[in-house]
Amino acid sequence: MSEIKIIIDGIECKAQSGETILEIARANGIYIPTLCHDESVAKYGACGLCLVEGEGLPKLMRACSTIPADGWILHTDSDRVLRARKVALELLMSDHDGDCKGPCSLNCPAGTDCMAYVNEIAKGNYHDAVRIIKEKFPFPASIGHVCPHPCEDACRRQYVEESISIAYLKRFAGLKDLEKDTWKPEVAADTGKKVAIIGGGPAGMTAAYFLKTYGHQVTVYDAMPDMGGMLRYGIPEYRLPKAVVDREVKEIEDLGVVLKNNVKIGKDLTLDEIRKEADATILAIGAWTSTKVGCPGEDAEGVLGGIDFLRANILGKPEEIGKSVAIVGGGNTAMDACRSAVRLGAENVYVIYRRTRNEMPADDEEIDEAIEEGVQFKFLTNPAEIISENGHVKEIKLQVMELGEPDASGRRSPVPVEGKFETLQVDTVIAAIGQKVDPEGFGVELNKKGIIAADETTFRTNLEDVFAVGDATNKGAGIAIAAIGEANKAAAVVDSYLNGELIPYRKPFVSERDLETVKKELAEKEKKARIKVPKRPAEERKRDFKDIVIELSEEEVMVEASRCLECGCHDYKECTLIECANCMEICPSRLKGEIHPGFTETKLITIERNQNKCVLCNLCVRTCDEVTGKGILGLVGRGFTTVIKPEFNDPETISGCKDCHKCFDICPTGALKLLD
Repeated sequence: MSEIKIIIDGIECKAQSGETILEIARANGIYIPTLCHDESVAKYGACGLCLVEGEGLPKLMRACSTIPADGWILHTDSDRVLRARKVALELLMSDHDGDCKGPCSLNCPAGTDCMAYVNEIAKGNYHDAVRIIKEKFPFPASIGHVCPHPCEDACRRQYVEESISIAYLKRFAGLKDLEKDTWKPEVAADTGKKVAIIGGGPAGMTAAYFLKTYGHQVTVYDAMPDMGGMLRYGIPEYRLPKAVVDREVKEIEDLGVVLKNNVKIGKDLTLDEIRKEADATILAIGAWTSTKVGCPGEDAEGVLGGIDFLRANILGKPEEIGKSVAIVGGGNTAMDACRSAVRLGAENVYVIYRRTRNEMPADDEEIDEAIEEGVQFKFLTNPAEIISENGHVKEIKLQVMELGEPDASGRRSPVPVEGKFETLQVDTVIAAIGQKVDPEGFGVELNKKGIIAADETTFRTNLEDVFAVGDATNKGAGIAIAAIGEANKAAAVVDSYLNGELIPYRKPFVSERDLETVKKELAEKEKKARIKVPKRPAEERKRDFKDIVIELSEEEVMVEASRCLECGCHDYKECTLIECANCMEICPSRLKGEIHPGFTETKLITIERNQNKCVLCNLCVRTCDEVTGKGILGLVGRGFTTVIKPEFNDPETISGCKDCHKCFDICPTGALKLLD
């Protein structure tokens, strides 16, 4: 064989005549996507992804089957190639009816692989469950205590009976892991790069955790005495014991992250001073200023901000609130404030909310528990005036409301009922209607809302080396898991910046099944009731700030975890199809049409075939024929209705599949699954 030279994407490649373009490219470290090619079987060229363009050649060529001539100049990423590859991928994905990830994971702002860690919990593998959680964030036990669990809102088990108790399972696994040697990530070799993070809350500490694992030197600065941010200073002890936060913060510190507390930016250090010492700086300062009530008399003594009230109590300096307290707001901060007021001895605690319970953003569980503890809810009322005596709150005058037309969020807007009011005798009014950012001393550009403006894909502020995440940016205050999810993405972007090329975050493409089709399939599923997590009796728990949850047994936890329907694909992390789909931005829905007939069969004894996920690459058929010599599989039907089916001739042939698995090993889409 003679030697030839060709150029691929500007790289000169030497090869032997007779080798394909794909073989030559791989030998020289040049990536060309393909689904249907494997060196163990004959060249096939079915998927159309490995197209390349040759200078002076009229047609695009399939790299897996084309043998080049000496001197060819080829391009794997020209506009023409990328357009053709995009169409090929969109056609494949438009006919691929499978869930890459469970809807629980897709609805988690941090993208946690809920299905994977729930399945580990079902087997009693808490260490592995925590390992999976920590792929996305470092606070499994803390977040398990307080997360409003959007994952459960999307759980498909609800279409059988009730969603799985995912948040509690995370809490249980996190606490179990903390009992012994906790799972710790590997830390890469020191890069010599320094990152400063201002803010030691869930977002700042998450960014610190990941950037440290990437090998950078990380220092976290925080104005408070201890790290933890709102996890520590904004959530009462009865919901999140601070010993849990302490332990998980210590885990991050033990990785080598330097923690510096009691550092106020603008007073103890300036942002410019920090920037001089760091290669990149991340602002994760949170939203620590309470929004005011917005009515006459709000400056009276005894009118407190919700997070100010909670923080003072956690610091051991509780406010004097008297016997009657009104909390204004309907979110979880309002629930924390009203239930804390009960525990501090208030006899009459009111929650003032201008809509009905149906529109309340607080968790139903939180509302129910507050009612059990004696909190009175004044729905469809809004503060009109705070009346004081000798400068201190005496009464709150409430405007009676009714619901009008829906607002921009879809909730019906409350409107005043003219001339109708109600008055409550109160000693304290607590405003829990929102939180604002205090950006003083940072000198970065703000948006119209007075919040730090940061690019939504690079997280970069107007200062080149300064990034921002969490409650202090763009959309403002939200739930902790959302700030954590943003910090994880930002850490990867900052890592790319430190490595010399800023790579913006791009949301991964995933395949999702039609929900109505799924609901029909779930109609016949066996019903298994959700296990209720017991709480201490209201009369007992409302007298102290101890944890209100009574932990389930390991047996009960494993039973609850076993309810998981495993909606996501077992092969997602190794799926070649989704890897290719994420090489570029695609939109399969523009080509959406009739889908080839799909079904799931389990007749192969140890292998399940899901025809909905099959893209007819034919690798399994060719492997069974060319590699094993059995020829058990074959294409059945013609054209659009073609499917792959096994051909069972005799018991010996059937049993031959049991220990082979070669078709499973070579499948690029997760259409084949090993059965227990």
